[in-house]
Amino acid sequence: MKKVGIIVAMDEEKEAILNIMTDVKVEQIYDLKFVKGKIQGKTCILVKSGVGKVNAARTTQVMIQNFDIQYLINMGAGGSINAMLNIGDVLIAKEVVQHDFDITAFGHSKGYITGVGDKIICDRDLINELEQIIQSMPERSYQIKIGVIATGDIFCTENWMKDKIRAKFDADVVDMECAAIAQVCYLDNIPFMGIRSISDTPNGKNATTFDENLKLASKRCANLLKEFLS
Repeated sequence: MKKVGIIVAMDEEKEAILNIMTDVKVEQIYDLKFVKGKIQGKTCILVKSGVGKVNAARTTQVMIQNFDIQYLINMGAGGSINAMLNIGDVLIAKEVVQHDFDITAFGHSKGYITGVGDKIICDRDLINELEQIIQSMPERSYQIKIGVIATGDIFCTENWMKDKIRAKFDADVVDMECAAIAQVCYLDNIPFMGIRSISDTPNGKNATTFDENLKLASKRCANLLKEFLS
């Protein structure tokens, strides 16, 4: 039976999803603890990758090689670089980029990856399905938007960097894992969807804001996942 793969980076994000899982069993591969369980009757595999692109990519490949994954979702907290997205809002990625990948010296655009391109398009069927579910959800106090996630191996704290990434990639959210997971899924032909809830906005002090809002962002993602899998 094919399973839904779910990858998060941090304990708080994992805990929020564990709270909506039943029939939980754990299988360890290397140092990674893969949690098999049910969410709304769907068989899911949940794992915490750790922070950053290498951890994320490595975990994705181990998951795909060891479990029969139908599609893969990466979710968790992210930083808003779009003034229209506030703390607790949710962004669903239509495409993802790696803002720190740079081979412009060879005539390519910033973010271009050989054999992949300058962006990865997320699975349209999954997004369409999620959009339909969102429209049927009760009225809520926060936004759920479709947009672009920009990934890099840096926790973005500076306004100038936020503005540069926003201008270059027309991105809405920054994170440290999503596009790396998407790249492995693209290479392995696994449908992918990325979801981020806003925990902070780069402003020089947002590491504190991130810590304060991580649990809220994690819960928002878990709630949306539960609705999607229902």
